[in-house]
Amino acid sequence: MLRFGLRSKFIVLSCFLFLLPWLGYEYVWEMEKFLRQGQEKTLVGTTRALATALHERPALFDEQTNFLDQVIKGRDLYAYNLKNPIQLDGKLTDWEPYKALFWHYDKRYLQKTNKNHQASDLSFDHMVGKFDNYLYAVFNVTDNTLIYRAKNSLSITNNDHLKIGLKAPDGQFNTYIIAPRQDGWVNAFNADTKAPFTKIQGYFKRTQTGYTVELRFPLAMLGNKLGFAIVDTDSLSELPNANVMSTSNLNNPSDLGSVLVPSPEISRILKGMGHSGSRIWVVDNHHRVLAQSGTIQNADGVWADGLKNQPPKNAWQRFEQTYLHPLYYKILTRPENEFIDTLHDVASMQGSHLANALKGQPASSWRLTPDSKAVILSAAYPIWIEDKVIGAVIAEETTNGVRTLRNKSLEKLFNVILAVMLIGTVTLFFFASRISSRIRRLRDTAEQAIDAQGRVTGSISYSDSNDEIGDLSRSFANIVSRLGGYTDYLENMSSRLSHELRTPVAVVRSSLENLQSLEQTELSQKYLDRASEGVERLGKIITTMSEATRLEQSIQSNDPEPFDLRSVINGCMQGYLLTYPKQLFTLDICPNSLPMQGAPEFIAQLLDKLINNALEFSQANTAINVTLQSKDTQAVLSVSNTGPLLPEGLSEHIFDSMVSVRSQHMQQQPHLGLGLYIVRLVCDYHKGSVTAQNNTQNNGVTFTVSLPLAN
Repeated sequence: MLRFGLRSKFIVLSCFLFLLPWLGYEYVWEMEKFLRQGQEKTLVGTTRALATALHERPALFDEQTNFLDQVIKGRDLYAYNLKNPIQLDGKLTDWEPYKALFWHYDKRYLQKTNKNHQASDLSFDHMVGKFDNYLYAVFNVTDNTLIYRAKNSLSITNNDHLKIGLKAPDGQFNTYIIAPRQDGWVNAFNADTKAPFTKIQGYFKRTQTGYTVELRFPLAMLGNKLGFAIVDTDSLSELPNANVMSTSNLNNPSDLGSVLVPSPEISRILKGMGHSGSRIWVVDNHHRVLAQSGTIQNADGVWADGLKNQPPKNAWQRFEQTYLHPLYYKILTRPENEFIDTLHDVASMQGSHLANALKGQPASSWRLTPDSKAVILSAAYPIWIEDKVIGAVIAEETTNGVRTLRNKSLEKLFNVILAVMLIGTVTLFFFASRISSRIRRLRDTAEQAIDAQGRVTGSISYSDSNDEIGDLSRSFANIVSRLGGYTDYLENMSSRLSHELRTPVAVVRSSLENLQSLEQTELSQKYLDRASEGVERLGKIITTMSEATRLEQSIQSNDPEPFDLRSVINGCMQGYLLTYPKQLFTLDICPNSLPMQGAPEFIAQLLDKLINNALEFSQANTAINVTLQSKDTQAVLSVSNTGPLLPEGLSEHIFDSMVSVRSQHMQQQPHLGLGLYIVRLVCDYHKGSVTAQNNTQNNGVTFTVSLPLAN
């Protein structure tokens, strides 16, 4: 029969508990991959839908997106969308967020080439921006010598000035000049009529390295051509040779650079897409943004709809939010809404997706933000007018929605894993508790079946369970049963031997005695003496074996009685002094009585074995020390002698049966190693203990017996 054992159970449970979280985690990651693919397809669909609304509508696109063969940064200007109106104060504080968009003009933009020109002579940083119905322009000019317009001068060009050239919506080319007399508010002059032109307003401010100019004028006066020039006249004598640094050539209207202002018509169309969860751009075929809708920080698509954190509604949700989520998000990462996205210059959008879209192919791409806090998906779709790609629609989203959905799924997965782990742990706990209780029960039964001396005193009740512990209990029961039979055989062998040997020994002894009565030769008498000596040794062995057996039987049937331990020890020692007159004894016996419950004859036998042991191992002309003292509720008997030390590791085993540490030359008399075994039997009967150890001088052995006194 196939047995489903403990090992198999643990393996199956372990594999199950290990595979469950791993499979769940892998499933969520695969789900995220499919969600990202779905997000990519959805975003391409969004751009396609918007591009469809812009197909074949040339009126929405300014003609400049078609007639320019190429767009040159610095010459062709782009009016960036401004988040707030600019305060005209010359401090440039409002332009600080757009500093990265400033274009630097150096000697490459001089109207006349000058190899000796230095940046400190003339250079400037510039950008234009749009807010509401106004176009704003800023100039941060570096000029080592600033020449203001003289107060009494009617000329507006015999000084440092800013020249503006633009093409009006009706196609007329106009030029204007900003020529300040001092720092502060300025207006433009018509370059042809020298009349003030108040629609162009600005602020002029001198700086340590030159000056700054901020301008504002209505978008209604601007067509698709715009250029600026900074004229630097270091002295009146140099007026014909003044340095002119410009964005484009203002002297020839055909050379004037273009300007692109984001289309309000397309912006209105995009405004309807503001709730799509995407940031959307419309780009012309020169990579310039015509309109924009949405912000990337909020562009997480439709994937996170309904997944925003809601206040907990019940106790479980409060527990989950307070205790579990902080634990989960040590592993998971929350999507960041605050991240840096500086990859886009809307005057020159880049990307493989845009390049493919302008070639007529829809495309998408993924990129990581510079601070590595978010992943942005970009999709582009071409805009067609007739058979020509006029631009592209770009939509961008972060993966925050997908990541939020993934986190929510992992939260649910972790909850399930915790529940399964908790149930599994409780199940395994009870399972392990049951196993451990069965093992402990088997251990206790095994310990109770064999006593401290190795005797089998009981049996093991085996289990019928069809597992490893059941097998083990049955094996233990079988082993203990066989060991019990063998132990009984060994225990009874000494009594059987002594009984069986007494008769042949008696026959041999009587025969030797009969032979001794006959006349013998010297040689035969020698053999008779040796045979008699052997019989005597054999008789002593039988007596010793019988003595141990009788003592064990007596202990089992003896009833304890009260007696004075001091009197027993004192009486025995008086007898030893008479029996061994040549041996020196030192006695230290307490004067008070030591009442005990037990058998005084057993105590006498104990002392007899200890004294005999000390006599056998004691060196010549040395004393045997015997002390008897009372310590708390114990009587402590100590017998020590000077002689050989105990072998290492045998101090605990010399009280076992059949153990002897005598060397070969000391085996003059038969010895079975039962003397100290009898000492231990007597101590166990009186609920005492006996120890043997080398003395502190390391020149002998001390035996210490502790016996409890009667109350």
